Amino acid sequence: MKLATLCYVQKDNQTLMLHRVGRDGDIHKEKYVGLGGKLEYKLEESPEECVVREVKEESGLEVKPVLKGMLVIYNNGGRESIQDDYFVFIYIAKEFRGQMKDKIDEGVLEWIDNQNLLNLNMWEGDRLFIKWINEKGIFSGKFIYKGNKLTNHEVVFYR
Repeated sequence: MKLATLCYVQKDNQTLMLHRVGRDGDIHKEKYVGLGGKLEYKLEESPEECVVREVKEESGLEVKPVLKGMLVIYNNGGRESIQDDYFVFIYIAKEFRGQMKDKIDEGVLEWIDNQNLLNLNMWEGDRLFIKWINEKGIFSGKFIYKGNKLTNHEVVFYR
């Protein structure tokens, strides 16, 4: 199981999303995702250090992350080429500074009106937890995928 982070940077009723259109063969090709990535074991990172590093690398922004939830994602059969299972720490960041990058390798950074987030092309599970990130408290859950299909999920809220 791999450890990873996701961060949703927010301002003025908008959320910064990464439209993954940059790389051929990308498992997330054409999907909208939050910013983040895998913990670097060689750096001995905490989840908070990872999310700050990943957001800075991907966007140029320095964030002050707030933990909103944790998800275990089981990829039974893999989502396309994803064979690994993930434990993901999910954050929001309403406080940030810096100059956003104009161009990145993975795709295009876009500020999306929060009312339009669920209309984006994204993973089924993302549609669920995006609704949870602005609720009070934190959540803990699991998603089970078979191929590209979310087949089961469970969540507990701690408020």
